[in-house]
Amino acid sequence: MMLQSHVIEIDGVFVGAAVRLHEGFRFVATDLRLEEIDGSSWPSLNDVRRVARSRLQASRYPVHNTLY
Repeated sequence: MMLQSHVIEIDGVFVGAAVRLHEGFRFVATDLRLEEIDGSSWPSLNDVRRVARSRLQASRYPVHNTLY
């Protein structure tokens, strides 16, 4: 059985993926600012996005949508 995953993007920046579980979603962080919630489980995809956005907004380092 193949797992279904969803890209989690905040303000145009890829910050992780949400993997569908039997009940809810597991967040896999790719952004170091979200390391604290890496591996956490959430009831819905909207919950994953909401928590990721909230954590990023609370971080010391803003999300930048600019390539260097």
